[in-house]
Amino acid sequence: MKILFVGDIMGKPGRKVVRQLLPEINRSFGPFSFRIANAENAAGGFGLTEKVMNELFDMGFDCLTSGNHIWDKKEFLPVLDGEKRVLRPANYPPGCQGIGHAVFSAGAQGIAVLNLQGRVFMTPIDCPFRTADDILETLETPIVIVDFHAEATSEKKALGLYLDGRVSCLVGTHTHVQTADEQILPKGTAFITDVGMTGGQAGVIGMDKESVFHRFLTGTPAKFDVCRDEVSVKGLVVEIDEVTGKAVEVKRVSMQGVSPEVSEKEKN
Repeated sequence: MKILFVGDIMGKPGRKVVRQLLPEINRSFGPFSFRIANAENAAGGFGLTEKVMNELFDMGFDCLTSGNHIWDKKEFLPVLDGEKRVLRPANYPPGCQGIGHAVFSAGAQGIAVLNLQGRVFMTPIDCPFRTADDILETLETPIVIVDFHAEATSEKKALGLYLDGRVSCLVGTHTHVQTADEQILPKGTAFITDVGMTGGQAGVIGMDKESVFHRFLTGTPAKFDVCRDEVSVKGLVVEIDEVTGKAVEVKRVSMQGVSPEVSEKEKN
């Protein structure tokens, strides 16, 4: 089984470059049994909308993961409650909308996707380590993909080693800078600290540089605009043994696209 994971999609430029490059990614790395994307920044750089969600599903993604920005578009929260292909981090406290993991039909065994969020330098929510323990006890498929949306590289590596041999792959998201440490851990779990960000790379982690300078220079709030230049797709391809659930091969994806012409009206 071969899985594609596309890193944090940033606004319309990110969505456009994914649509542009998916055929080439399929030719170069596929065919894929299952496609996942982190979509918490896919609508204007903050959050998700039903329209954008459907656009990504129409591209062929089977599951959308997220993180702390999934709550930004309040109108999306009722959709989050009803759409089981969109996940929010499972370790948010009880009472939050949506679900944190799901099992999908793919291959002989099916595939489970688990979304977790870190606590170091982030909102102090429930423990991702213990939440993973609890959920893994309920799963019957050996094929498990984890999106760990976290700030600290230490926390990501710690969870990767903690779950090594119990999940097929742990993909780090959130920091938007692709790391060069893709590997298969000793007990068979594929791992990367951060899969990177899909969208304009010429700015500051997906935002236009000029809109970011003001905040650093003055310390006051500023509206961030999504970067539209030097667009690329960042992702990870993992090949998994369907019987054991162990990773067989892991490859980074970093593919340059053509910067889209986006009008001022639709730039986000």
